Amino acid sequence: MLRLSRIVKNYKVADMDVQALKGIDLSFRKNEFVSILGPSGCGKTTMLNIIGGLDKYTSGDLFIAGKSTKEFKDSDWDVYRNHRIGFIFQSYNLIPHQTILGNVELALTIAGLSKEERTAKAKRAIDRVGLEGQYHKRPNQLSGGQCQRVAIARALVNEPDILLADEPTGALDTQTSLQIMELIKEISSEKLVIMVTHNPDLAEKYSTRIVRLLDGMVLSDTNPFYEEDEIAEVEQSDKIVIAEDVQKKEKAKMSFWTAFKLSARNLFTKRGRTIMTCIAGSIGIIGVSMVLAVSSGVKGYINSMQDDMLSGNPITISEETYDLSAFMGQMSSGEKLDVIQGNVNVSSLIAYIAEKFTGDNSFIIQNTITEDYINYIKQMPSDYANAVAYNYGINLSNNIYTGFKLNSNSTSEDISLTALLQMYTAVMKETDFGEYSSFIQMLSKSMSQAIPNEKYILSQYNLLGNSKVATSKNEIMLVLDKDSSVVDLTLAQLGYYTQEEFMDLAINYNDPNADLKKRFTYEEILDKTFMYYPNDTIYKDMTSVLGDTAPFLYSAYSEGFNKSEGIELKVVGILQPKEDISYGALSSGFYYTEDLAKYAIESAISSQLMAYGYDKADEDGNFNFGIRTDDGNAKYIVPYIYHYTTVEGEYRGNQNGYLTTSSSPMMSSMMGSSSSNSFGPSLRELGGKSIPNGVTIYPLSFDEKDLVTDYLDAWNAEGTIIVGNKTLELKDRTPVEYTDTLELIISIINGMIDIVTTALIAFTALSLVVSCVMIAIITYVSVVERIKEIGVIRSLGGRKKDVSHLFNAETFIIGFVAGVFGVAITYILSLILNVIVQHFAGIYPICALPFSQACIMILVSVVLTCISGLIPAKSAAKKDPVVALRTE
Repeated sequence: MLRLSRIVKNYKVADMDVQALKGIDLSFRKNEFVSILGPSGCGKTTMLNIIGGLDKYTSGDLFIAGKSTKEFKDSDWDVYRNHRIGFIFQSYNLIPHQTILGNVELALTIAGLSKEERTAKAKRAIDRVGLEGQYHKRPNQLSGGQCQRVAIARALVNEPDILLADEPTGALDTQTSLQIMELIKEISSEKLVIMVTHNPDLAEKYSTRIVRLLDGMVLSDTNPFYEEDEIAEVEQSDKIVIAEDVQKKEKAKMSFWTAFKLSARNLFTKRGRTIMTCIAGSIGIIGVSMVLAVSSGVKGYINSMQDDMLSGNPITISEETYDLSAFMGQMSSGEKLDVIQGNVNVSSLIAYIAEKFTGDNSFIIQNTITEDYINYIKQMPSDYANAVAYNYGINLSNNIYTGFKLNSNSTSEDISLTALLQMYTAVMKETDFGEYSSFIQMLSKSMSQAIPNEKYILSQYNLLGNSKVATSKNEIMLVLDKDSSVVDLTLAQLGYYTQEEFMDLAINYNDPNADLKKRFTYEEILDKTFMYYPNDTIYKDMTSVLGDTAPFLYSAYSEGFNKSEGIELKVVGILQPKEDISYGALSSGFYYTEDLAKYAIESAISSQLMAYGYDKADEDGNFNFGIRTDDGNAKYIVPYIYHYTTVEGEYRGNQNGYLTTSSSPMMSSMMGSSSSNSFGPSLRELGGKSIPNGVTIYPLSFDEKDLVTDYLDAWNAEGTIIVGNKTLELKDRTPVEYTDTLELIISIINGMIDIVTTALIAFTALSLVVSCVMIAIITYVSVVERIKEIGVIRSLGGRKKDVSHLFNAETFIIGFVAGVFGVAITYILSLILNVIVQHFAGIYPICALPFSQACIMILVSVVLTCISGLIPAKSAAKKDPVVALRTE
């Protein structure tokens, strides 16, 4: 069934060819015990390796069941070794990290048998060699004879046709050698057994045929089997084994799972080194994961605050706005960082833009807000927003009066908020802060219009004392900071301070020993009243006296006013932000209601002042009261109190002063300058326009914000829009741009976070590279350590691919464990960091690695370690099995 025809085997040694076999002609019977004898170096083992398919002949031919093997591929030899050959080695070649059962099963796993089948067959083979019940022992727990029995069981388990034994008793004592030889002789009754030995006594006693070799040639054969006999045996055999039949059997293969388990056992036996390797490999994963965790945590914190931030950064629509998208495109990373480091609100960002791009009008957008557009906004679904505030651009500081005292002994007198502001500006000029006094008018915010939604306000603010939310036109409310405070200047401008108290505050501001804090009770705040007077009361018609030179005179004091024409405004509410609110819809200050604004507009429109203004207005309906220049000649239309004189150390304004200058930028800013030669309040500021010039929308949440912006975008998009009873095409609508500052801020912040995250990941990724190199080195060391195991696997029919899988599985395990360990450490460090940050900053969590990113990091760890192990695994697959088996 087996024939060697003129087999020649040459080896390359340095620059020389060494001939190990010199034309061997031998045929073997189906069942016989053949011993190969000869001195060392005569070619015995070489011939055995060629018969076993471990080594390839240089020339000649090897016939299996009468068929030539010249055309055999590597896969054919793998199947041949797995199904037809059983090897017994002198040094046993057992895999140390496998049990007896695992060692014997190995040939069956390579053959692709199921777990149940291979376990049953392996146990039968172990029982046959006399090792019943010792299935789970490891090789280091066995004697030499027992190890050889395991090797025999492994050789027999796949029921091979040929058993090849290379010095099977060379490492055994005499008694054990005889036991092993008896076992081999018993096997030879049913199989072809070819044994290489140096012991002629054993060969004579147990063999049925002895072949002697010398210098690579057959010297003698005690029971020759000729070629014609071999051919006849093949023809009569009922079990013809040819290459095609071999191919019909299930091909020899080792599943990746089998390779995985073999590698896992190997790593477990070296668990100390494995643990250190995994820890070292996890360092890079920990670094990158921590960066991602902090990045994700910060973004998560920002996202958790978005709904809160929406109230402080609503969507705004105004007649003049900035193209924030274009602005953002022009911003450098440093400028974006400036925005992030500042207060995140609309005013600070707009101020920043104004400062950075002064004189650059390319970012300014002029909107025309029409009645149709306002009606379109009013049609927006109510479940999109908490509130929609309509801003009319009216300045009620001219119309609201408050009680004012020069000192605690003075009699209270009514003075307008405008006059009071000018008065304290003059006070500041006489202090160390004189150079900043003009900024008081720009920074001042005596009263603003509140959001028209009581429920929304109460969701963010707590009511203090016996107070409520202002809802009617004669009600005012005060909003405090979180620390229950309000800016002194705001209280002073509303008459809560006497002039003497304010001067003391301003003059002694830098005195560390001065107690400058004045504390008010809730009752003192709520006890305050104001008066609102319509335009016809505070602007006296002077056209009959001065004509167009100064047709109206503004009275800053209420002396001589008809009190019945005014409305008493009562402070009814004191509000403080709730603990969980960081960005409230209302900043610190006093607020009047939308009803008061509408009432002021209604009364203003019918006033004599507006009648004059409408008559003088341009074609767009715009007109500015105040000083104007016409060919260099000044015309005073509505003079403002601006100048103050010192009388016995007190500052007091001219009761009916005229505006005598118009050169101050701050004055033009306060009065609403619309051109370089026109100053003073406009028709809109005085309540002469009923169509809002601005809209502020407070979306329900960040998701609804997208619905709001989509709704607003639809106004500028193609298509038909129905507003009330009107059908408006795109050509009928004037485009209006809105400002979504929060979207810009979040985009800037996330962009900066992404930049920093990318930079940190790039830096920490260096440790990943180092880890990959280290794992590659360790894998190569593992290859060196397991060379004999590689030879055993190849001798049992394992493919090169199977050997490669063995080490790929090892790197997979290391990568997976390193990744899991790294992610676990990241979560532990994140927990510690979160506790620390929460304790000192009250923010939780600031470090959170999402599960999806954790899985990705584990995958990255696996991929990188597998890549790093590819070269060592490939080198392992290329190992010569003959050389591998000889390695000690």
